[in-house]
Amino acid sequence: MTKVFIVTGDYSGDIHAGKVAEELKRLNPDIEIEGVGGENLKNAGVKLFATQQKMGAVGISPKIIIDHLTLGKKVVDYITKEYKPDLVLLIDYGAFNLNISKFLKKAGIKILYYIPPQVWASRPWRINVIKKNIDEVLCIFPFEKKLYEDNGIKTHYCGHPLVSQLPEKADRKDFFEKHGFDTNKKLVSIFPGSRVFELKQLMGVFIKSAKLLQKKHPELQFCISHAPNLSDDVYNKYLKDTDFKVIKGENQALLSVSDALILASGTVALEAALYTTPMIIAYRGPWIFYFIYLAVRCIKMISLPNIISGKLIVPELIMQNVNPDCITYHVEKILYDTEYRTEYIKELSGVKKLLSDKISSKEAAIEISNTLNS
Repeated sequence: MTKVFIVTGDYSGDIHAGKVAEELKRLNPDIEIEGVGGENLKNAGVKLFATQQKMGAVGISPKIIIDHLTLGKKVVDYITKEYKPDLVLLIDYGAFNLNISKFLKKAGIKILYYIPPQVWASRPWRINVIKKNIDEVLCIFPFEKKLYEDNGIKTHYCGHPLVSQLPEKADRKDFFEKHGFDTNKKLVSIFPGSRVFELKQLMGVFIKSAKLLQKKHPELQFCISHAPNLSDDVYNKYLKDTDFKVIKGENQALLSVSDALILASGTVALEAALYTTPMIIAYRGPWIFYFIYLAVRCIKMISLPNIISGKLIVPELIMQNVNPDCITYHVEKILYDTEYRTEYIKELSGVKKLLSDKISSKEAAIEISNTLNS
């Protein structure tokens, strides 16, 4: 029996892994798959060796380091000494996956990497680790293929998973009625992130910005997106003295029906771009992390729509610019400057054209199956 082990580290990686696992099982009915993941992998019929419970933290605290090292050793020991798969599929989560790849390679295990580390954005030296330890990269951006192949790394371009996985736009009227929004008023939605670290840094300033906008423009209504991987308690402590609606588990629908978005940086920005919903990106953290980021970055832009298009379409507010006045200015420009808004939406519509229409999970599964059968 053919055996595969999949390693993910966060919620989005689990979603992509679940899709790939489903396609692998369709192509290879007798395949056995185990892995590290969440509900999506589990629902795809994958036996979980471990969950991602301790993997979503950000930072370099002793506890985070110990948790990751401990889990990494357990995963490596299980893969190399007990499970002994024909292939390991690493998905995203670069720091953890690149570290364990060294030990898996020494054990002679074939390793493929789907959604590889963004070496084109920061820490370019990681490409040397990939070249040494990864048998093949399954990349999702068209410009990545040449980058990896120029460095002597076998690469297959799968297309970006969001292009095929993103649901159609929700019906605005139905969505507004379902959640009690006024269909005659514009909706500004806030996505503060899916990690506790991000909420600590951003939720307070996002709410202050919304209150300022509400004071200046009573005709606006606001909503906060609740990441499904975080508990209600984590959110509720930030929501005192607010009357903003909070919606959990309907991220894509909310992105698609909003008039403007206030976002933490991440994949959500690309989702918004594919829905052509104007947004601002706001992100900050401890200054020490920011200085480290400045030292290792390769490009100056942080949001995927800007990186893919090669130009500044989406306003990016970083560190000290993440304040209510700056956020309010940009949201007002999106909502009330008609010429700017029209051009903005036109630019966003061009982002999707730059991405392949391949079904990424199916493309990845086919390449994995070819590797297993070669």
